[in-house]
Amino acid sequence: MKSSVEAPDWSAIPEPKDDGAASHLVGIRIPSFTLPATDGTAVDLSSLPGLVVVYAYPRTGTPGVENPVGWDLIPGARGCTPQSCSFRDHFAELRALGVNRLFGLSSQDTAYQCEAADRLQLPFPILSDEHLELTRALLLPTFKTSGMTLLKRLTLLIHNGKIEHVCYPVFPPDRNASDVIAWLAARTQ
Repeated sequence: MKSSVEAPDWSAIPEPKDDGAASHLVGIRIPSFTLPATDGTAVDLSSLPGLVVVYAYPRTGTPGVENPVGWDLIPGARGCTPQSCSFRDHFAELRALGVNRLFGLSSQDTAYQCEAADRLQLPFPILSDEHLELTRALLLPTFKTSGMTLLKRLTLLIHNGKIEHVCYPVFPPDRNASDVIAWLAARTQ
């Protein structure tokens, strides 16, 4: 069993509010873009068959390196590692509910993401939208801090290249996988 990451005290972190920035996504076809993945492949989400889950997050930190100034005060910024570990820990359950592919997604480069994927022992790849091509094409919600444009935390449930459901905003992040599982379980009933 993989070790759990201790989650922060979510009550001490500002909760993101639904600003409507993802309300346009349900029903949209994913545009054809090839994104590099931490497993060395190039992934075109538009062409993947079946049910695909993509959880987007701002950025993973590196142990021993400080987050950007004021990080914990940005609603929804904190919690990328607990979110990834939650999807890791629920991976088999997601697969059992029909998820063909699972991906993380951030605007960090693949080399940076590979360190996190290895350290966290993720059984799925992380996709890099370093150049924000998919982000711009889908008008995904973003925020800026310390000179970086980062994705706001959201989860896309894609069926045969079309967005069927969106979790937004996501809070607390370590509950995201459980929320996706609950939605999938209700969908199959």
